[in-house]
Amino acid sequence: MLEKLEQSVVQIAAFGMVGRGKSSVLNALLGQPIFQTGPLHGVTRTVDHANWQVNPDDTYQGVQRLALSGLGNSQIQLIDTPGIDEIDGKTRELMAHEMARQVDLILFIISGDMTKVEYQALSQLREAGKPMILAFNKIDQYPEADRLAIYHKIRDDRVKELLSPDEIVMVAASPLITEVIQKEGGQLKRQRKRGKPQIEALKLKIIEILHREGKSLVALNTMLYASEVNEQIVDRKLIIREEAANKLIQKAVMTKAMAIALNPVTVVDLLTGAVVDVAMILALSHLYGMAMTQQGAIALLQKIGVSMGGISGSEFLASFGLSSLKGLLGLASPITGGISLVPYFSIAITQGGVAGGSCYAIAQVTKKYLANGASWGPEGPKTVVKSILLSLDKTSILNRIKWELGSKLKRS
Repeated sequence: MLEKLEQSVVQIAAFGMVGRGKSSVLNALLGQPIFQTGPLHGVTRTVDHANWQVNPDDTYQGVQRLALSGLGNSQIQLIDTPGIDEIDGKTRELMAHEMARQVDLILFIISGDMTKVEYQALSQLREAGKPMILAFNKIDQYPEADRLAIYHKIRDDRVKELLSPDEIVMVAASPLITEVIQKEGGQLKRQRKRGKPQIEALKLKIIEILHREGKSLVALNTMLYASEVNEQIVDRKLIIREEAANKLIQKAVMTKAMAIALNPVTVVDLLTGAVVDVAMILALSHLYGMAMTQQGAIALLQKIGVSMGGISGSEFLASFGLSSLKGLLGLASPITGGISLVPYFSIAITQGGVAGGSCYAIAQVTKKYLANGASWGPEGPKTVVKSILLSLDKTSILNRIKWELGSKLKRS
């Protein structure tokens, strides 16, 4: 897109159903048969393009030159697309709509009264917000009265809400004319052949738009497209960051659960759990691009703990009680011949699950805080923490942690 802006390339794309004469219209604009045409449906299989070199000396009813900076290097790039109703049309339709988001001018080709499919496609393309011309092609196939009746029907009824009358032109890109020739012996014979394209109205309309918009048309659409690309990058970055945060949280949860489960000393249990929580907060702050010191992480953990209230208290009591019981069972192991290890591991898994669950809750609150720019927002920490805790499926989380912890303890 930057190269396009520097080189003053303007892209014009033709859309329409099969058999409407998109390729013929583009060939008529080019003055040579660059785009493949034929009687079979779906001749245009891929997106073709050709450069239409605009002659600054051409005169179209007073428009004498193309108003693009660096006129000598200016280019208009014509783009032909497959029919919107072709076989595998969904893929091609998506391709056409993606193309519409990038080009500078859209030509929508019809060859008679509009169908429902054409109207729907035109409506979708209109959403791209690009300059558009509706070209009523093959007018040579209709008597003048019928041609005008169809034109008025399209203008005043079909596309009244989508296009202005100035955006509709009538053309005959590859008209069939009948001529009478005299054969040897004086016999007269009628034959049909291709006549000169009636394309001047469309050329004039294109030149008028480019003359009116000039370089700003390219610049504007470039920036619009760059903005869309930037939004996609931001969205993808958020997804990647969310995935990375979830992996980090899962590791922290299981590290804390394992450390608590395997450690028989109560004081060390509590200290280890706090260390893991602080390390996780620091890692998340780095992931979210929010600089935080160890003291800041400890202060945040304390604020989260206070806001969690009963959750933190119950975790402390559970850890304290289970750790004491686990210590007693561990000491009794030599006396009982190892029989006490069975309830020991059961208690260890439960204790580890409780610790892991609290770690998961702390992580979710931290994510919310960091994603909000290291701010609790107008609701305050207690409201944020409460809403997050209510949204968590604590039973499911605890069971998942206990299952994974049990598997790890068995392997160790």
